Amino acid sequence: MRILLTGGNGQVGWELQRALAPLGEVIAPCREQFDLSRPETLRQAILNIKPHWIVNAAAYTAVDKAEQERDLAFAVNSEAPRILAETSAELGVALVHYSTDYVFDGAGHVPFDEEAPVSPLNVYGISKAAGEAAIRAACPAHLIFRTSWVYGRRGTNFLLTMQRLMRERTELRIVNDQIGAPTWSRHIAGATALVMIQMPSSARGSDQSDRPQLWGTYHLTNGGETSWFGFAEAILKTMALEKKPRLVAISSSDYPVPALRPLNSRLSNAKLEQVFGVRLPDWQVAFSQITEK
Repeated sequence: MRILLTGGNGQVGWELQRALAPLGEVIAPCREQFDLSRPETLRQAILNIKPHWIVNAAAYTAVDKAEQERDLAFAVNSEAPRILAETSAELGVALVHYSTDYVFDGAGHVPFDEEAPVSPLNVYGISKAAGEAAIRAACPAHLIFRTSWVYGRRGTNFLLTMQRLMRERTELRIVNDQIGAPTWSRHIAGATALVMIQMPSSARGSDQSDRPQLWGTYHLTNGGETSWFGFAEAILKTMALEKKPRLVAISSSDYPVPALRPLNSRLSNAKLEQVFGVRLPDWQVAFSQITEK
């Protein structure tokens, strides 16, 4: 089985290269060879590779910059996934794609399930929601995994940013009214592999008509919930610093940024567990694992 992986150098993509290796040959072209900011080049590149699966771990994730770079955000997050989906359907292969809690408006205090209506607050979320819709319209054999608050040992994320700032500053002001589940990129990759190996064998060839109810959208996060402030507290406890900075809890309104964020980023993972028997550990368990390494 040949798997085309986009975004292989990103925090999720890097983990996917390892998690998917037992399933077959993983082809992870560099950005120069497979550039989602140039969607018009993607179809021919896919046809040249002739994959059995396409796993799209690439995305435009600069939430605040997207407010000024709308065209680029839509090229990468909406137009490119449309091309991937159309070409997947043309070849009769399956597509895995990652989306975000930011497709929701964050209203309420209960986890969003997969059937909740999308209502993004910012350009990034709008572009990701548009990418989801394009995939559903073009390729029935798809898996869309919505996740949240992704972190790992690579790339740009809250964990690495906090570790740097905690070494540099004496005080940090952290938002405490946005609630979600920090999710380790390694667990996202591992869960993806567990789902892929459960798909019908026809998904690895030219026909995805078998058991169509398995395809669709799933939420995929670590369990539990916390605020960004709570996550920062957990990070600080692991830091061996001569003098630790003071953490100050603030509201979102006290930390103005160009793009609005949802206050409620909770996602229900019940569907993933019911259909595939896949359940990620609580975020605190996951965080203890990554900090022990």
